[in-house]
Amino acid sequence: MYPKKELAQIVISACHQFNIDTVVISPGSRSAPLTIGFSNHKEIEALSIVDERSAAFFALGIAQQTQKPVAILCTSGSALLNYYPAIAEAFYSNIPLVVISADRPKHLIDIGDGQTIRQENVFENHILFSANLIENKKYKTRNSQLIGEALQISVSQKGPVHINVPFDEPLYETVSDLKEFNFPHISMSSLDNSHIDYDNLAKIWNAAEKKMILVGVNYPDEELYQLMDFYADDESVLILTETTSNLQNKKVVNSIDQLIFSLDDAQFKELQPEVLITFGGMIVSKRIKSFLRAYQPKHHWNIDEKKAINTFFCLSEFIQTKPFNFFLNFKTLIVKKESKYQSRWLQIRDEKRVKHAAYLSKIKHSDFKVFEQALESIPSNSQLQISNSSIIRYAQLFSVKDSINIFCNRGTSGIDGSTSTAIGAAYAKNNQTVFITGDLSFFYDSNALWNKNIPKNFRIIIINNSGGGIFKIIPGPKTTNASKYFETPHCLTAEHLCKMHAFEYQKAFSTEKVNEQLKGFYETSEKPKILEIFTPSEENDLILTAYFKYIQ
Repeated sequence: MYPKKELAQIVISACHQFNIDTVVISPGSRSAPLTIGFSNHKEIEALSIVDERSAAFFALGIAQQTQKPVAILCTSGSALLNYYPAIAEAFYSNIPLVVISADRPKHLIDIGDGQTIRQENVFENHILFSANLIENKKYKTRNSQLIGEALQISVSQKGPVHINVPFDEPLYETVSDLKEFNFPHISMSSLDNSHIDYDNLAKIWNAAEKKMILVGVNYPDEELYQLMDFYADDESVLILTETTSNLQNKKVVNSIDQLIFSLDDAQFKELQPEVLITFGGMIVSKRIKSFLRAYQPKHHWNIDEKKAINTFFCLSEFIQTKPFNFFLNFKTLIVKKESKYQSRWLQIRDEKRVKHAAYLSKIKHSDFKVFEQALESIPSNSQLQISNSSIIRYAQLFSVKDSINIFCNRGTSGIDGSTSTAIGAAYAKNNQTVFITGDLSFFYDSNALWNKNIPKNFRIIIINNSGGGIFKIIPGPKTTNASKYFETPHCLTAEHLCKMHAFEYQKAFSTEKVNEQLKGFYETSEKPKILEIFTPSEENDLILTAYFKYIQ
């Protein structure tokens, strides 16, 4: 059975031709023609998730892992607006997401008809393209062109697009055949490296004794990381990486805050690079941002395929290409330079690591201690998903096994869809997926568990500090009389949610119990598992503050 409506058939045919093989559908009546068509298509997997916000983040998790567009489909009205947080995340994280919304015809908008809002261009600030279709045979060519352009942009530019599809009643009529339509493939200009003045950049690079490469969020790329080994072998180059960069090397500083937290003015000036190269997505570390804004490099080059990121307010060169292409071409033009820059800071890094281990060996049960235990327990070759707020900041202080790939929604840095994204990512991959989250992030997105597509080997570790530990860590909230509104204290546990959604549930209140529970946590099971670890709310921030004093 396929929809009788030609407009629905055009949309479905276009998705098939542009190799969209997964669509996440939230229930509704106005979207019935598309739901019928997608659910009956032999080469498109249709998944059903009721909560539109969770559905969008779930789809985003799949697209994050496959690097292919995933479609989401909803009915008309406010259902569409629940997609917005995931759309914003996709926009800033360069993740291809195809938003398809059913709508009422224009003559039914703003006349008091039910379940109607102004849906056209509703995401205009965070969308790469909006295709507003019209259900009328004379607009067939126009509709096809708009759909084709939207899908091609999502594929080529890696981001969200919106296709708004109005349907008049009747909605449930079906036919036995699905037509195939041809869609124009618009010529997208490819990146041309000829505009990059490699010779001049090499001249600047070769003259500098202090060069820094800073890597933000980056999808695992073995070829790129092997290429970075060449740059790490230069004494005048210091490479700093975020946990989400997925870049490991013995000559890399992978815990930035650990290195620079206690530096004085003289040391900051010593660390200040002459040339700074940045690539990848958002930077978590506030300290590195503050440092590079206060001690600006003479030259800051940002490498990105789409847009310049002037995080430190001193961007001198936007290199619009793939990082791999730049570093490969640049490699042939540069020479290694004698310098004590790298060795000096790697020595300090190593000293900090020794103090880091010593401190962890003697502290009591806390968020910080639990994070050490959790990271050490994760099996090799797993995928690690991390929620935002204090959780990602703790992750920045630890080394992670080389074989583990790490992901976090850092496009907008919100807590709202972390669990749903992690479940989508787990669904897309066969290997073990572990999600470490805070309590507020977990409970905020608890509808993520209302999903029949959760793999049995999916694992969640909840660090429950009774509400908003980040607001005890950052300066400001504790100086006010409104702390309970920042921290959101609570007495909730995940135990009853686990029963309702068929998860195995484990809990721990001490270092010893955490170790005991983690021993069998990753073993094969018939259900996904949650380990909820309760930590002392009034002591976590004191232990973290004492840590930074200890490693000075």
